[in-house]
Amino acid sequence: MPVSFTAAEIAQKYDSLAAYYDRVELAAEFFLLSRLRRACFRRATGDVLEVAVGTGGNLKFYRAGCRITAIDVSQGMLEQARRHAEKLKLKVDFQLMDATALRFPDNSFDTVTSSLSTCTFPDPIVVLREMARVCRDDGHILLLEHGRSSVKLFGWLQDRLADWHARRVACHWNRDPAGMVLQARLRLLSDQAHLFGVVHMIEAAP
Repeated sequence: MPVSFTAAEIAQKYDSLAAYYDRVELAAEFFLLSRLRRACFRRATGDVLEVAVGTGGNLKFYRAGCRITAIDVSQGMLEQARRHAEKLKLKVDFQLMDATALRFPDNSFDTVTSSLSTCTFPDPIVVLREMARVCRDDGHILLLEHGRSSVKLFGWLQDRLADWHARRVACHWNRDPAGMVLQARLRLLSDQAHLFGVVHMIEAAP
C-alpha cells in the first residue's frame, strides 16, 4: 500500500521545510519552473484563489488587477508567502485552510490556481472537486503539476522510489495529474507536458 499522510502530518512536514524550501527548489525554478509559472498563471483573471500557495512562488506572475486569496494547510509556508507578498507589495488574503474542505461559497472565484500540490494532497480528487465547486461556471482552473514520466525508464524509477520520496517530503511523484482532473469530472481544456512528461501545465473548467 502506498505511503499516505493526514492533512495534519502534511502541515507538520511542510512547517519544517518552510524556512529552506525555496533554496531546495532553486535550480528547478531557474531552469524550468519559473518560465512555466509565468506562462500558466499570467492567464489568471479577476477574483483568484490559489490553493496550497506554499512559499508564494506564483505571486509575482499574476497580472495587476487580480484580487488574490491564498490558502495553505501549513502555517510555516503561509508565513513565507506573506513575506514574499510584502516584498512584492501585493495585497493578498492569506488563510490557513485544508484544501479538502474550502471555506468559501460555491461560485466564488473567476480563477482557481495551484502548483506542485496534487502530489501532496491525501485525496487529490476531493480537492479538485472543491476547486471546481468554488470556481464560477464561466471561470477556469489553472494547474502546474508534476507526475509520472511518460518515458518508460523514468516512470519505472519513480514507481520504485515513490514510497521513499513520499516519506521524505510527503510528495507522491508518480501520480497522473491530467487523469486526476478527469477523474474529478472537471473539463480538461488543455494539458501541455514538459520535461519528459513529468511537468504538466493544465487548464480545466468546472
